[in-house]
Amino acid sequence: MRNIEMVVDENNILTIKVDLSKEFGLSSSGKSVIIASTDGNQSVPSPKDGIKIGVNVYKGKGS
Repeated sequence: MRNIEMVVDENNILTIKVDLSKEFGLSSSGKSVIIASTDGNQSVPSPKDGIKIGVNVYKGKGS
């Protein structure tokens, strides 16, 4: 994962933290700039099995 932190609290609430000031270069299409990504589906750090997440945070190339 790039620039994504996940925490599940005691009430089973998932919190995702992303630093919006970071950039990781252009997407594969070259149309957007990657800010954060799970790089595909990832397991959620949860006591429940089988929960997955997929996140991409990006902005337009000219933004």
